[in-house]
Amino acid sequence: MIETRQLTKRYGHLIAVNEINLSLKEGDVFGFIGPNGSGKTTTMRMIATLLNPDYGEAYICGQSIYTNQREIRRLVGYMPDFFGVYDDMTVIEYLEFFAAAYRINGPGRRKVCEDKLELVDMAFKRDAMVNQLSRGQTQRIGLARTLLHDPQVLLLDEPASGLDPRARIEIRNLLKKLGEMKKTVIVSSHILPELADVCTRVGMIEKGNLIIDGYVDEVMRKARQQIMLQIRVKENMEKAARLLEQCDQVAKVEIVKQTIDTTLKPDVLDYSDLPTMLIQHGFQLTLFREEEVNLETAFMSLTKGLVQ
Repeated sequence: MIETRQLTKRYGHLIAVNEINLSLKEGDVFGFIGPNGSGKTTTMRMIATLLNPDYGEAYICGQSIYTNQREIRRLVGYMPDFFGVYDDMTVIEYLEFFAAAYRINGPGRRKVCEDKLELVDMAFKRDAMVNQLSRGQTQRIGLARTLLHDPQVLLLDEPASGLDPRARIEIRNLLKKLGEMKKTVIVSSHILPELADVCTRVGMIEKGNLIIDGYVDEVMRKARQQIMLQIRVKENMEKAARLLEQCDQVAKVEIVKQTIDTTLKPDVLDYSDLPTMLIQHGFQLTLFREEEVNLETAFMSLTKGLVQ
């Protein structure tokens, strides 16, 4: 559905996007992760044919961004991070205006707009003025507008930026629905928990370079270079820590807030004998777990924090 080959954009001596290679299939929800200024928006604008690359190629549903821009714009729904709304329009009028621009005409146009309002849970605001909506409601109306022409590919640039916690959860639930509809989605964010539950694949971009691209479980495995265990015992914590330090599998032991953080040596995957050893030495375990690797810890492990 989306394929880029060495996609590159320069601004003078600044390389905003450096030879990005992506290949996304139908139904992929791709989390595009990176700090502000890393090249996410520039990449999405080139895919949407809103910005010409200096080098490289991109195909959307088999169509080249150089020779089939009009067809690509029928296939793509692009939602920028910030967009304006028109005064003196109700929500339904706003959507009908854009539906007409997409050449959705006749009696079916109203039904299309109503269906999209239902999808984004905004039917109750159909007669409200668009310039009086909250930030979260405006984002959902913007998503409904993006979906009007039933695009196969969605490019969502920071869709939850500036939203309160409840609104972010609502946007996240909408992204899950879009994945279930088998649409190919690129959603960019620098707020990692937003993407953890909705993406099938993630890419991490830093200073214009795509340094990680893969399915979520693959990225987690790559980030986990060493396993860390969190251990608590009922008493004699210092003694338990000294005992763990003597184990061949253990690289480092540190007591942090009543927890023994135990880092295993690289390539050590089996630590099943450690709790048995502690119990045999008379310690009562109150906690023994492997530290979870999430998108946030993976990002910190795999990137250096560079921006343009």
